[in-house]
Amino acid sequence: MTASLECLEIETSTDPHFSVVWLHGLGADGNDFAPIVPQLNLGNKGVRFVFPHAPVQPVTINGGMPMRSWYDIYMADLVRHEDETGLRHSQSAVQELIARENARGISTERIVLAGFSQGCAMTLQTGLRLEESLAGMVCLSGYLPLANKLINERHKANQDTPIFMAHGTQDPIVPFERAEASRQLLEELGYNVRWHTYAMGHAVTPTEIRDIANFLNEVLTF
Repeated sequence: MTASLECLEIETSTDPHFSVVWLHGLGADGNDFAPIVPQLNLGNKGVRFVFPHAPVQPVTINGGMPMRSWYDIYMADLVRHEDETGLRHSQSAVQELIARENARGISTERIVLAGFSQGCAMTLQTGLRLEESLAGMVCLSGYLPLANKLINERHKANQDTPIFMAHGTQDPIVPFERAEASRQLLEELGYNVRWHTYAMGHAVTPTEIRDIANFLNEVLTF
């Protein structure tokens, strides 16, 4: 899997100055979050949204059924047995997507990495290890993977990068307690976490979209 994987792209102007690389969740594809772009009210900022499609591969927890997935999931608790190889493979692919945006004239400091569920996990897996500073990270309804390895693998480049982290208090897929544990570890390590909770399940609400819009308008600046 490389940055040549298929992506849906939406540009809010003909001359984008910023990029948002948005990673979907398990079983979805890059089209999943495209409809919210007009709701983010980014005005004339000029943003290229990149919505990559994860590869189709068997997912153990779903009986080995092939579906779009950034990595395999072995257990419902998500963390006792993790697909480290898959996580690192997708991390490399996301890094290549960022490098592709760099080649198109968007510096890393003008890129936001965003994701939902598995995409949230990949945002944290990649962003906290990246050797260049991002504008921000948007982490929705997910968790921190390979948490016990982060302290030795994290890079100082994104130590102060704003992290919008949000979760539903009634999430049946990624338990709220898992997200809270991720938040607490990130805060203990000194990260700039903007924590939001919503009375919802494994979903996105209009209020959350409004909060994401406020965050993007804050961090997507020269």
